[in-house]
Amino acid sequence: MPTPIDLSRLHPMARKALEAAAPKKLRLGAARGLLPGIPPADILTVVALLSQEADSPVSTTARTTLAQFPPAILDAALNTELAGVVIEALARSNPGQDSLLTRLLDNAGIAPETVAFLAEHGSESLCEHIAINEQRALHHPIIIEKLYMNEKARSSTAERLLDLAVRNGVELNIPAFKEAAAAIQNELIIERSEEPTPDDILFRQVGELAEQSGIDSETEDVVEIDDEGNEVIKPQAQPLWVQIGNMTVSQKIRRALLGTGTERMLLVRDTNRLVAAAAIRSPKVKENEVAQISSSRAVSDEVLRIIATNREWTHNHQIKYNLVCNPRTPFTFAAQLVPHLREHELKSLAKSKNVTGAVAQAARQHLMKKQRRG
Repeated sequence: MPTPIDLSRLHPMARKALEAAAPKKLRLGAARGLLPGIPPADILTVVALLSQEADSPVSTTARTTLAQFPPAILDAALNTELAGVVIEALARSNPGQDSLLTRLLDNAGIAPETVAFLAEHGSESLCEHIAINEQRALHHPIIIEKLYMNEKARSSTAERLLDLAVRNGVELNIPAFKEAAAAIQNELIIERSEEPTPDDILFRQVGELAEQSGIDSETEDVVEIDDEGNEVIKPQAQPLWVQIGNMTVSQKIRRALLGTGTERMLLVRDTNRLVAAAAIRSPKVKENEVAQISSSRAVSDEVLRIIATNREWTHNHQIKYNLVCNPRTPFTFAAQLVPHLREHELKSLAKSKNVTGAVAQAARQHLMKKQRRG
């Protein structure tokens, strides 16, 4: 959290306005930024602190003032070192105001938590400005974490900061960090540029194509089964599949974490195991997607292992059944799920030619145990 303000350093009238027992007229005037003869930084500090009080006419007025601060007073205040809590209040009250937010980022009093907040919610240009200060990002890895997971941040910028962390032995708290770290070590890191790189443009285009694919990942998969029983990419997903093929492994991993369900359903089938694992580890993955993936014979055994070891997902009976039926599920995990199946499912599996012999045998054995107990 930002360091608390030392109120003793404020102008006496500023301290007076902060007292709950002060005249209401004085407090409302202060909330509007009307404190004549007081240094601009103190006026801004008073407004910021009043905005954080319990809901009242004073705090409501102060919050409005923070979002519409008189330019002359604000400009003068920003030329001084402000307290962290003041900067945070101002940053949260002015989303999208990049010229102001950039000045706040350059203020020596800004707290790392506020930088992280801006990295999480900021625009592309704001993320670029945040990424310039690599030492700050390295000392406070949460900044890198939030920027990496902000889809507005350029692909090249996110990868550059990820590489910075990996080279300095800093482990980030992001989904699929191990996969992302392994991929970045085998790639050329592009230096910062004023304009987006071709890879940055490709990263955005893939997201746009996914939105335009017309596939509702909530209810349908990106593949269909051909006459020979093989999975093939649906025609409407083909343009997206082609563009994804032009991406680097690191880009695919980040799109797997941040992109749409359509992208995840394609990327989980990627031949690169790092990409596929990242797709199933995405914080956006939904249970219905997992159910579809668990029945796919085109995904890797690693993806199925990740699903099988996730207790939340294996509470879903359909997912359990799909994993047991899928011949690509490692037998160790399939065998652990067999006892949780229903009797009619066990009977079907015991006779099935579409599962491995080991699974059919396990189903028969468990069925016999149930029948003996019954």
